[in-house]
Amino acid sequence: MAVVARPSMPAAMQSCGISKIQLQKQQQEQLGSLRMVQLLPMTSVRRCGSKKEERSQPGWRDSRQRMKIYVSAAVSVNSGESISASLKNLNSAFISKEDAKTISSADNDGAISTESTVTIIVVGASGDLAKKKIFPALFALYYEGCLPKHFTVFGYARSKMTSEELRNVISGTLTCRIDQRENCGDKMDKFLQRCFYHSGQYNSEDSFKQLSKKLEEHETGRVANRLFYLSIPPDIFVDVARCASCSASSSRGWTRVIVEKPFGRDAQSSAELTRGLKQHLTEEQIYRIDHYLGKELVENLSVLRFSNLVFEPLWTRQYIRNVQLIFSEDFGTEGRGGYFDNYGIIRDIMQNHLLQILALFAMEPPVSLDAEDIRNEKVKVLRSMRVLSAEDVVVGQYKSHTRGGVKHPGYTEDETVPNHSLTPTFAAAALFIDNARWDGVPFLMKAGKALHTKRTEIRVQFRHVPGNLYKRSFGSDLDRATNELVIRVQPDEAIYLKINNKVPGLGMRLDRSNLHLHYAARYNQEIPDAYERLLLDAIEGERRLFIRSDELDAAWALFTPLLNELESNKVAPEFYPYGSRGPIGAYYLAAKYNVRWGDASSELTTT
Repeated sequence: MAVVARPSMPAAMQSCGISKIQLQKQQQEQLGSLRMVQLLPMTSVRRCGSKKEERSQPGWRDSRQRMKIYVSAAVSVNSGESISASLKNLNSAFISKEDAKTISSADNDGAISTESTVTIIVVGASGDLAKKKIFPALFALYYEGCLPKHFTVFGYARSKMTSEELRNVISGTLTCRIDQRENCGDKMDKFLQRCFYHSGQYNSEDSFKQLSKKLEEHETGRVANRLFYLSIPPDIFVDVARCASCSASSSRGWTRVIVEKPFGRDAQSSAELTRGLKQHLTEEQIYRIDHYLGKELVENLSVLRFSNLVFEPLWTRQYIRNVQLIFSEDFGTEGRGGYFDNYGIIRDIMQNHLLQILALFAMEPPVSLDAEDIRNEKVKVLRSMRVLSAEDVVVGQYKSHTRGGVKHPGYTEDETVPNHSLTPTFAAAALFIDNARWDGVPFLMKAGKALHTKRTEIRVQFRHVPGNLYKRSFGSDLDRATNELVIRVQPDEAIYLKINNKVPGLGMRLDRSNLHLHYAARYNQEIPDAYERLLLDAIEGERRLFIRSDELDAAWALFTPLLNELESNKVAPEFYPYGSRGPIGAYYLAAKYNVRWGDASSELTTT
């Protein structure tokens, strides 16, 4: 007989005022219902409408062997779930009819509930992010049949509003963007009927208790799962986490919390935020979202590398000369500079979006596609990187410029920005990974606002061919003969490989061409928005594309010394005209490592 150690009182329960006697009683009741369950590992199938998508079930690595799992009361108590809910979360598809008959539940009815419901609570429902991204993403999931049969959407904010008023607000942002089906209007009406609103304070447990009562009315006795999306400023994350954990957690199903960036301003504030959240939630309940990880081409990185023999052997310093991660926007802050000025381009883009892409790109092959295996490898990459210094960084700030007869204001001309602000709107950096695979390979990052184009790309420039027989055909510029793999994340998603080939004819004239995968031309379906993928993963408990706390710590450890140096020394950014390619210093930085920016060539728009 398995011996189950009795856990100490979880911090979340201590903060909610649960006594040790109450906790021990709960443990004894659940320990009495503990049974050994045999589960058959297999692939789970996500059903979205009529489509079926196979996904490996996280944690089960051999689908040909039956495994015995002991569901301990310690797991149930620490996560605030009942035994039946814990088994439900493992995925009922794995439990045979014979095994299900042997399971006794700690629930009042003495049996595992056959139906469950999911409630998505959008905290900060009156904000722009909720209206423009979260509600449309939820509707798109519903439109494609990806949400559970029983689900409800609740908006929560301080603004006084009725459920009908919320529906009117969000209805203008919902579109049947995937295709124009005849039942679009009907689907929209049915979705809106599942949307409700509750007004309350973010730091009031009473408000969340009232919210919980409303949720229970719609859950109607089913196994209730609750997903809180914190679309609010980070300074009230902990208050909402406390109130949600103590007063609005599910008593029978799971409770999860999605946290939007920014995750602090530096290593210290990020660590304080993590500690604050973990006083009320477990790490398994926290889903730190970086929407760039949900983009199609970013998720395709591991597929491109690990499922194509032609790429994986080349993914090393022996063949790759440099890697470039480029983010550019063709607009400035334009009246929204108040938030941006507090963070700047390094915190807003480089420390999270681009660094997460770099970690995925450079990681070693994981043991499996399990979320923890992938995230373990990403952390290893981040911990192997050199800490950034000001010598390897160039910062800039856009100034006013007249283009096409239209004058575009400079950054400090924005009324929401201080007149003498030194906040960079552009940054370029050279990063290095000190491990066996990437030693000496520069990873160049570049991110900026008010540049000449809007684009996010990963560019992999390979080394020159040793003893190239055709080098005379390229003249003295050997960079023209360099192979380059370009992964265009957005917009107009594409993957193309630049190769050298002979121009047809009697002479020996070489040309540089692209082997090109253009997603819009190859696939006749629209690419889902990143928020759709991440919301669905959170509902399903798939954590692969969410950031773990030690990942966050490692990322801030890289950038915090640089940020402190720039701000303490009041380093003035280099000015560049609105709509240009950025400051000249970025090109000197690249030249320092014998690199030419890939997006600076005339081939930028070649497809």
